[in-house]
Amino acid sequence: MRLWDRILMSLEGVMIALDSLRANKVRAALTISGVAVGVFVVVAMGATVHGIKMSFQKDMDEFGTETFQVRRRNPGFNSCDPSVEECPERRYPGVSLAEWRAIQQLPEVENAMAWLFGSGTVTYRDQQVKNVGYDAQSTEWIQTDQADVEPGRTFTAAEHDAAALVTLVNKKLADELFGDSDPIGKEIALDGRRFTVIGVFHTKAGFLKTLDGRGPDTPRMVLPMMTAYRRLGVWRRSMMLMVRPHAGVSRDDAMDAVTATLRGMRGLRPSQPNSFFLVGQDKMMETFNQLFGAIFMVGIGLSAVGLMVGGVGVVAIMMISVTERTREIGVRKALGATRATILWQFLVEAATLTSIGALIGLVLGGLLAWVVRANTSIPASVPADAVVMSLLAAALTGVVFGMLPATRASKMDPVEALRHE
Repeated sequence: MRLWDRILMSLEGVMIALDSLRANKVRAALTISGVAVGVFVVVAMGATVHGIKMSFQKDMDEFGTETFQVRRRNPGFNSCDPSVEECPERRYPGVSLAEWRAIQQLPEVENAMAWLFGSGTVTYRDQQVKNVGYDAQSTEWIQTDQADVEPGRTFTAAEHDAAALVTLVNKKLADELFGDSDPIGKEIALDGRRFTVIGVFHTKAGFLKTLDGRGPDTPRMVLPMMTAYRRLGVWRRSMMLMVRPHAGVSRDDAMDAVTATLRGMRGLRPSQPNSFFLVGQDKMMETFNQLFGAIFMVGIGLSAVGLMVGGVGVVAIMMISVTERTREIGVRKALGATRATILWQFLVEAATLTSIGALIGLVLGGLLAWVVRANTSIPASVPADAVVMSLLAAALTGVVFGMLPATRASKMDPVEALRHE
């Protein structure tokens, strides 16, 4: 069969499939809705995961491609349960002040930011905001977090080392406590401790920051790490470091230097494992891929169910179509149509039905991605490969489930088909 003839036959098959939609509205709706749901799930999850991954990578880039963390516990999926007695991580010591200072002095290290977390109730006169999270960080936080301070200023090294009761608030907390008045110089209470507000910080929204409550829409504070360490009831063993190597020093070299320093200060013998973890961007991205890869596979399973429902609808509609067009098939065969020609025509019709469902699912998935992008910090977008995969999966569903009725039609005896009433 010539290519042009095959194209004309395919167009004819598309038109016949559209006629079948009008003639079998209920069955067609079942087919289209099943495929549309399956494609919608894939596209929606693909768009969301793609957007989260972009935001995640942006957050990682803010810390610097060579920056790595020093932590007491492994943040990945391979970490053991600290509530279990056999878990060795529960006995690991936290990063101490002496270890932090020693890492800061390493020639391979440009800076090492110490970081503690906490939360509490913040009050100003008759205003009260509960469960306000705070980041207690050393002076390097302004470079690491890529934050802007306006109005006001960040805390000095002298204020940090003296554990001064000063703090910065984000715009959200400033609005809730002070309204339209200037927050600089005002005193607020954090769990009974009085802090002087010296600045308002603005961080760029990102998935990580939104996930752990550090986004711009969540009230938050930044205060000197030593202030939290000495004056607030934080869990000191949770302190972690963000280490940035010097320019020209590779991350691996800096990690080796930090590892040697910590093992030496902790008196670990060569046969003993590290009692700490160094986590780079690659490890964080691996954890991300494991987490969202599992979620995406669940979405693929749900999508498969939708496509299965659509496939069953294809079988029902196409079987009815074959029965109703038995005489037409007989005429085509009497005029010289081959089995391959009949088979191709019915497979095109089946693929057309599922492709319509796929297009509807793509449109709905694209709309959801737009809503997520417009209302959250996640830059959700439909990746091109998700579009291609969805269309191919829908067309393949039509071909696979349409094969039975198409084969039945192609095998009809032309004489018997012409006798059919």
